[in-house]
Amino acid sequence: MPSSEKKIAEIFKALCDENRIKILRLLQSGEKCACILLEDLHITQPTLSHHMKILCDSEIVAGRKEGKWTYYCISRKGAAKALKCLQELTTVNGTYENKSCCEK
Repeated sequence: MPSSEKKIAEIFKALCDENRIKILRLLQSGEKCACILLEDLHITQPTLSHHMKILCDSEIVAGRKEGKWTYYCISRKGAAKALKCLQELTTVNGTYENKSCCEK
């Protein structure tokens, strides 16, 4: 079943920022506390919260609270969904005709 354009846009929004890409790279080695991400990224806590909200809304990243800290990890299910969306968008359906719309 095709994904909605809104959900696809949320996924790609999560992937179109340099800091969010850095966050994903940091999470590739496993779950990280927000405090570790803050240290490694050299950004403010509100900025990190903004980026994490976008990543979590896209479902590529999952967060869990433990005390006053939140721990984040890449969601395998969300990552698979993002890959499926990319494949869905880049799959050519039917035959390709090399016609110009301007041909007379």
